Amino acid sequence: MQTADIRQRWLDFFAARGHTVVPSASLVSDDPTLLFTVAGMVPFVPYLTGLVPAPYPRATSVQKCIRTNDIEEVGKTPRHGTFFQMCGNFSFGDYFKEGAISLAWELLTTPEAEGGYGFDPNDLWVTVYEDDDEAREIWSRVTGFPDDRIQGLGKDTNYWHTGQPGPAGPCSEIFFDRGPEYGADGGPATDDDRYVEIWNLVFMQYLIDDVRSKTDFRVVKELPRKNIDTGMGLERVAFIKQGVDNMYEIDQVRPVLDRAAQLSGRRYGADHEDDVRMRVIADHVRSSLMLMSDGVSPSNEGRGYILRRLLRRTIRAMRLLGVDGPTFRELFAASRDAMKAAYPEVAHDYPHIEQLAIGEEETFLRTLSAGTSILDVAVAATKEAGRSELAGDTAFLLHDTYGFPIELTLEMAEEAGLAVDRGAFDELMTAQRTRAKADAKSKKKVLADLSVYSDFRAMGETIFTGYTDLATQSTVLGLLVDGRSVPVATTGQTTEVILAETSLYAESGGQAPDQGKIVGDGFELEVLDVQKPVKGLVSHTAKVVSGEIGVGEAATTLVDEEYRRGATQAHSGTHIVHAALRQVLGPNAQQSGSFNKAGYLRLDYGWNSALSPETRSEIEEISNSAIRDNLQVVAREMPLDEAKALGAMALFGEKYGDVVRVVDIGGPWSRELCAGTHVSTSAEIGMINIVGESSVGASNRRVESLVGLEAFRRFAAERALVSELTSTLKTRPEQLVDRVGDLVASLKAAEKKIQAYEAKALADRAPSLAEKAVRTGDVLLVAESLGTLGSADEARSLALAVRGRLADAASVVALTAEVGGKPIAIVATSPAAREAGANAGALAKTMAQVLGGGGGGKPDLAQGGGNDVTAIPAALDAVRRELGR
Repeated sequence: MQTADIRQRWLDFFAARGHTVVPSASLVSDDPTLLFTVAGMVPFVPYLTGLVPAPYPRATSVQKCIRTNDIEEVGKTPRHGTFFQMCGNFSFGDYFKEGAISLAWELLTTPEAEGGYGFDPNDLWVTVYEDDDEAREIWSRVTGFPDDRIQGLGKDTNYWHTGQPGPAGPCSEIFFDRGPEYGADGGPATDDDRYVEIWNLVFMQYLIDDVRSKTDFRVVKELPRKNIDTGMGLERVAFIKQGVDNMYEIDQVRPVLDRAAQLSGRRYGADHEDDVRMRVIADHVRSSLMLMSDGVSPSNEGRGYILRRLLRRTIRAMRLLGVDGPTFRELFAASRDAMKAAYPEVAHDYPHIEQLAIGEEETFLRTLSAGTSILDVAVAATKEAGRSELAGDTAFLLHDTYGFPIELTLEMAEEAGLAVDRGAFDELMTAQRTRAKADAKSKKKVLADLSVYSDFRAMGETIFTGYTDLATQSTVLGLLVDGRSVPVATTGQTTEVILAETSLYAESGGQAPDQGKIVGDGFELEVLDVQKPVKGLVSHTAKVVSGEIGVGEAATTLVDEEYRRGATQAHSGTHIVHAALRQVLGPNAQQSGSFNKAGYLRLDYGWNSALSPETRSEIEEISNSAIRDNLQVVAREMPLDEAKALGAMALFGEKYGDVVRVVDIGGPWSRELCAGTHVSTSAEIGMINIVGESSVGASNRRVESLVGLEAFRRFAAERALVSELTSTLKTRPEQLVDRVGDLVASLKAAEKKIQAYEAKALADRAPSLAEKAVRTGDVLLVAESLGTLGSADEARSLALAVRGRLADAASVVALTAEVGGKPIAIVATSPAAREAGANAGALAKTMAQVLGGGGGGKPDLAQGGGNDVTAIPAALDAVRRELGR
């Protein structure tokens, strides 16, 4: 039975039994506490917890999931995968234990010819929570199993809760017995790989608090509305039904494994280590494909870092199979073909996915060889020194300079028989993050614990009136201060205001929130932020400027008209620039992210090379021509399928509901799905001035533009600058470039002459320095400070010149200087000095330690540095003492 068939049978079975079929949510979770959708129930959490009223009494889905907490186990066990699909059925206060158990048993044991999975009951086992007598009785009645086939287990395995106060309840699990050849008898309680868990049923029936651990909490009471959350592992059922040994050999994964075998010339099944590597490749390629199809791009942070780690582990595994060249074109195509039947979007979005994958592969292959060489040298030095742990700063260098995820360094070090000083690495990473945070803008605020919004959301969705109205009268449904619900907020307090209606736009779709006020009888609030903490609910963070606002009072939202005008110009300008990019570069230049606010827009798009000045100008000209043509901007709502049939562009990685808003600019010239605010005609945008174009990843570029009045101000400032330069240089504007070029050429020529004079003056110091050589131990030593120099290269050249003047003598030249406010040390040794035991690398390290830094190098020439300029005399004394012993 093919995986796609197993998936469809699930949906058909539950749809026929009154369940609403819910499409898989994105792998990018809406939950701010999660990087990814890690379980099938995640999209339903707001309904299961009562935060948002459930739109249906029962539902079913096949949810895409990503988990990487067990990434080291991938390929080693039959069931660990980073990407997996969870088949789920859910009841929101509808049926409970009896219904969930009966439905599960029916689907599993109904013959394949009748739409079921056709499992033999003799191959199935059941576990229940040890105190859940109700579930045990139902299972016994439904299945006819004897008591020993229904095993009771403890809270650590058969009790579910979130780890926080809230809903909880016992679990029941269904296992498949693979047979005696896979392990010991005794059922799931043996915790043996012989018994594969295929289905977990959660009976959400209690409210708990005082949660101290997985097994230590207080049950407060039974929930008034009990919920069901079940999950069947699609890949686990697939490898059982397809008669293979593990999930990597099922029809959706095996083609990638086979392609990796063909590319490497290795045979799957011939060598255990090679088999693990092929399974890692098959898993990681599929996971990466699905992540990128949901809009994740490789980066150094968050979700992008996880994706980058998967891609680079894949490259590493292929290298261990003996393949040093690129392979992603073949591997990803194999995964696309295996997955497109279940997920057609991977085929539709594949050109962009392939571009991202190949760009990342090219980038990492360029750095992998250099990084591996550095690691090999460090490993050899570590072993030579008799240590078993690789230095943390080496791991940090590989991460920071060569893009090695720390996990990759750990793996490669382990292969060489070494550990890594993870503590030192983490300290360096923490210091780097602290610096980054100091440079970054802090977030404007942190929303309250989401559970406090449940009562407000239960009153209905917040109605947004801002498409047509800048002022809307409403009612205060709730106030939150410091995350707690309060009846009133007074002058000087910052509060979250929940209203029934609002004209203020909440940040979403790349558009920054509106600015404005909330006013009423005797109070005025300045709006600081507008967000959607939970689906369908708008929260206004505002400062009470005067008076007192209370729950239940009438309040009016007032949008700052000038700011909104700028915001609409910027958002419509984003659509214009996107259309211009695609017109010039082609359909692969698809938007992958954006941000816009009054006067400014930023647009990220799939492309792997910088725009030439001519291309950038062409895009800017097309954009401004569209503005000049005063194109009509029309927004309308329609079903998603109808919008796609019209050719409306669903932006890569974005999430859309069943009903969407389509924004046309000039009809089909620009037609995108968008919930933002827009101008009425393109001429209202005013002007586009592209001010930046840069890389934001291996296959992503970013354009930045000023819009409207801000664009004009930039042009005006540039015009003033040109006027000032032409006046100062006494030339006409059209001759300015040539005039500046002449001046630059003259300056470079002058700098060359100065450098030549300085080099000669420096070289002239060599004879006098050589005359200062003093017999120290077995060598002649020149140990002098050069004062302040422009670069370390000057000191190095002078040290070599002095060593040359001392001819064949056993000589050591140790020079110090101040370069850029910091001390440096250069040591050069002659062959005779090295025969006498003098080592430039060791001496430079000795001097650098005194200077408060580090150093080293080859025995004949080495360099060090530090932070303490005042320690220069002590550093020279140190080398004198070292050689005088």
